[in-house]
Amino acid sequence: MRVVDREQAKIVAGFGSTTRANVRLLALTRAGLLRRFFLGAGAGRKALYALSAKGAQLVGVPMRGPRRRNDEILVADFFIQHQLTVNEIYCALKFGPLPPGVAFRRWLPFFAPLSATARFIPDGYVEFETPSGIMAAFLEVDLGHESLTIWNQKIRNYLDFAVSGNYEREFGETKFRVLVVLNSERRKHSIRGAVGKQTTKLFWFANLLSLRVEGLFASVWRRAQPGDPQPLV
Repeated sequence: MRVVDREQAKIVAGFGSTTRANVRLLALTRAGLLRRFFLGAGAGRKALYALSAKGAQLVGVPMRGPRRRNDEILVADFFIQHQLTVNEIYCALKFGPLPPGVAFRRWLPFFAPLSATARFIPDGYVEFETPSGIMAAFLEVDLGHESLTIWNQKIRNYLDFAVSGNYEREFGETKFRVLVVLNSERRKHSIRGAVGKQTTKLFWFANLLSLRVEGLFASVWRRAQPGDPQPLV
């Protein structure tokens, strides 16, 4: 997850008590296993945590968190805001309530291009077991910082990955979706329009606020073509 706030730490570690989570995070920070820094200023600032070099070595993983000084105060940071949103979706997919008959199968993060033949980096990949088979999807979180030129290339990348057979060879499944989570209705309309000029397949769109209020599996997803919102499964 690279960087987490307290609430995300509570979800993945199974802590029900905020006090207990605070005590544990502080102890890990003082032991030099976590780095702590802050997003925002004043009373509304949020503490964030990432593995230190010592912590990464202890658990045998690469140190992939943001390169920030301990206790540094960040006024605005696009990388961190984006990563926290990806983490939020990941937590909901893996640890949130699921519809009847649906089971979480796996999540893959990406820190480099998918392969030598697919030179792009999704925000994540998830698989669920459903009554009708495996539902697989790549995740794209858009907070409004990427141009339509970049998006047009992403669309071509995903289409090529699907029709070339590279996806099936590398992931072992025959089809996938691209779940696009956007931070506003205006942005959703813009990206849906760009996708619709190239394809009506693969891509599913949802507003981040709608997901937070109604849940990831609710009828909040739209396709590129006109139509009513659909549930994820």
